Amino acid sequence: MMKESTQERARVSLQAHLDAKKTQPERNRLGQFATPTALASDILRFGLGLLGEDVPIRFLDPAIGTGSFFSALVAAVPADRIEMAKGYEVDALYTEPARELWRGTSLDIVLGDFTRAVPPPDHANRFNLLICNPPYVRHHHIGNGEKSRLQESTKTACGVRISGLAGLYCYFLGLSHAWLRQGGVAGWLIPSEFMDVNYGGPVKRYLLDKVTLLRIHRFDPGDVQFDNALVSSAIVWFRNDPPRESHSVEFTFGGSLLSPKLCRTIPAGALRHEAKWTRFPASDIRQGTTLHRLSDLFTIKRGVATGDNKFFILTKEEAAAHGLPVEVLRPILPSPRYVPTNKIESDPHGLPVIDRQLFLLDCRLAETEVCERYPELWKYLESGKPDVSARYLCRSRKPWYSQEERSPAPILCTYLGRADAKNGRPFRFILNHSRAIAANVYLLLYPKPALARAIAQDGLLLRQIWEGLNGLRPDSILGEGRVYGGGLHKLEPRELGNVDAAPILSSIPELQDQKTASVQLQLQLR
Repeated sequence: MMKESTQERARVSLQAHLDAKKTQPERNRLGQFATPTALASDILRFGLGLLGEDVPIRFLDPAIGTGSFFSALVAAVPADRIEMAKGYEVDALYTEPARELWRGTSLDIVLGDFTRAVPPPDHANRFNLLICNPPYVRHHHIGNGEKSRLQESTKTACGVRISGLAGLYCYFLGLSHAWLRQGGVAGWLIPSEFMDVNYGGPVKRYLLDKVTLLRIHRFDPGDVQFDNALVSSAIVWFRNDPPRESHSVEFTFGGSLLSPKLCRTIPAGALRHEAKWTRFPASDIRQGTTLHRLSDLFTIKRGVATGDNKFFILTKEEAAAHGLPVEVLRPILPSPRYVPTNKIESDPHGLPVIDRQLFLLDCRLAETEVCERYPELWKYLESGKPDVSARYLCRSRKPWYSQEERSPAPILCTYLGRADAKNGRPFRFILNHSRAIAANVYLLLYPKPALARAIAQDGLLLRQIWEGLNGLRPDSILGEGRVYGGGLHKLEPRELGNVDAAPILSSIPELQDQKTASVQLQLQLR
């Protein structure tokens, strides 16, 4: 690690002073997360290695802040090797102090929005070393008019239209294409989520088709790189050259950029057919198409989104206090932290045998009928009308106090979780014998018709499948989901449906023996 210079100590002090002038929510909204000194140094050193020794440097940082990457650059190379250095900063709070800090150096800091800046028209004035930690601003903080402008500008710059669900960092990456010299090197410190989500598709096409993707290093999600940033970070390196047909990409994970824990080289051709790039380097390339997936066995849905859990989900005592009739109450499971075991038994009335019993208010009667038949319920609904009925989900329903159609699911899967230290499993599969439904903190697994018939014929089959689900290798599930800063894993219904079901089928003879009626399940899975 490079020794911290006097200039870098001054920069860190300035950064802290300026950051303190804003609240954390303000900085989060603007996506302002300063790059730590050690990380900036590692990134800069790696970029210099890709650029080559003694090559004159034309440096660009499209979101420079106080200049952490430039600070690492001046500490690493002689001043006369830096032919030009330029940075853009949209926030005036940082611009003038940063200019003063770097006065007397080659760095030119422009106060302005990089996404509106005009790139150099000729190759000679472009840059050969671009390193950036762009603002992490989510798509819903970008206005529709601004989003359209960014999409068109990015398509003009790099030939790829970015998804409207993409964060601002995706536009920064695409727009920079017009600023980079042929053969120039770019390093981007960005959220790793683009590798897994649908909106990341155009970004991945750009990396595979327009440039030569060199390396992606993904940090361990449990090792958050930025204070208060709930994202898992990656560093993406590419060279502004058309990719070769036989090109391969290096994927590294964990440790540091310069000393990763895992490393694997993946052919670019394989990446074109892989939706989840975060599977690498831990997992092998998928060989062909998985014969059976969980979506062949189950219809998977997210649990009920009520629109306001505090209003619609009540304890037995709360429901009684408000005089709510049992006809409009459905048992609903509490959040997973209140379900300590992976099996929920049922009492004679179908209620779950757990300490925290809850009920969902779900009424489909018209308001006039509610008022006439259930005055206490009417009174309760009226109390929520000013606020609850105006919420997005509620105002889209008729009547606003009705709920989504969900039947009790025999198996549920937790939706979010962190890996257990003992078994490495962030997700739990829960066997549900009760008639309780579940909120959207669970995924609901409903057996498809062929499996449902097999379960009806064999009373032990559902339990065997449940045990098989909990016996799946953690990486087979994690590889389909997504992960956030702090090691928080998330699983959407489609992602759970993509999990390989072969281990479950192979472990249950009744589903494999072609001499039994269960063979019909195998034949009807696809």
